[in-house]
Amino acid sequence: MKELRVQPIKDGTVIDHIPPGNALKVLHILGMERNLPESVISIAINVKGKRGKKDIVKIENRELDTQEVNKIALIAPNATINIIRNYEVVEKHRVKVPDELVGIVKCGNPNCISNGREPVESRFIVKSREPLRIKCYYCEREPEDISSQII
Repeated sequence: MKELRVQPIKDGTVIDHIPPGNALKVLHILGMERNLPESVISIAINVKGKRGKKDIVKIENRELDTQEVNKIALIAPNATINIIRNYEVVEKHRVKVPDELVGIVKCGNPNCISNGREPVESRFIVKSREPLRIKCYYCEREPEDISSQII
């Protein structure tokens, strides 16, 4: 049986250990469906790994900033970020949900001060990581579906 393999990238980012079925959410969080880059993006969904199935996203010629990594941590708390330069992994780290999320999640409360009435960025405190629970710093509302509130 022939096996198709995804070609390695020279420079860019590989996001590994994404929960199965969440690769497209990662692309959405990164704004890829709005601003399709000229670079190659490879997506692998339901790939067999040592610890079960996972998704993988490879983005050529792009390194993620801290804000983007924090967003990914909200839907893929066990993901790893691999920075590739000249076909070599030069940096590898696990994502970590920060203690506080500023400007990453939109509050679902339309009356919250962070929703446009004042020039205030959204701010959430992480209540627990397993399962992930956050609450708005201003109105104390807890979103049920965090992934749908990511800005």
